[in-house]
Amino acid sequence: MRLNRYLAAAGIGSRRHCDELIAAGRVTINGQVVTDFSAQPNERDHVKVDRRLVHVDLPITLMLHKPAGFVSTKKDPNARDTIFDLLPAKFSKLFNIGRLDAQSEGLILLTNDGDLAQRLTHPRYKIDKEYEVTLDRQWNAELTPKLIKGILLDGKRARIEHVRVMSPTHLRVILRQGINRQIRRMFEALGYRVKRLVRLRVGRLRLDDLPRGHYRVLTKSELNSLKPNETRRM
Repeated sequence: MRLNRYLAAAGIGSRRHCDELIAAGRVTINGQVVTDFSAQPNERDHVKVDRRLVHVDLPITLMLHKPAGFVSTKKDPNARDTIFDLLPAKFSKLFNIGRLDAQSEGLILLTNDGDLAQRLTHPRYKIDKEYEVTLDRQWNAELTPKLIKGILLDGKRARIEHVRVMSPTHLRVILRQGINRQIRRMFEALGYRVKRLVRLRVGRLRLDDLPRGHYRVLTKSELNSLKPNETRRM
């Protein structure tokens, strides 16, 4: 992590302000004044601004298998269980990337890496999110084009990218948008009720056999798989 990003992540100020501090010789690494903007302190270095030690938590990202009944927030005014109740206290500074509504299940990511969160939520990157949908009755395949063409929700055209029929009442769908309760509302607009909704995949990252209610830290290779490919967006 470059020095200006390190200082910004420590809450010192904007990157531009941090650049000014570096240029003014007010930043030291291990007691030595550093004016090189490309310097990259590591976790063992002592970084100070005006002789005050600053600290940055190392980036960490978790995959959590969210069960139904938990809300995707840190605190809930209605005192419901939150996804953070499933995690040790040491992860209390993380934030969730996107949401799953209370009754939905599956893969949700939590991180302290703002750049990663931006990559996964910004529309320009078109990150695939795959879901398993269980309906209250048999799906009429003639309605599939309506899901793909789009349905107006809150004045926006909500679209599903791909629909795969697994059984008469079970579908796999791929979404690239993030409208509130989008999948449930789209099927409701066509006269169906979603009985169960599970997110199986985000980008190339799959839930696989992670038990419900459990979490694990993503590996470096998994994090790299979430980076945008400039020649082919996911």
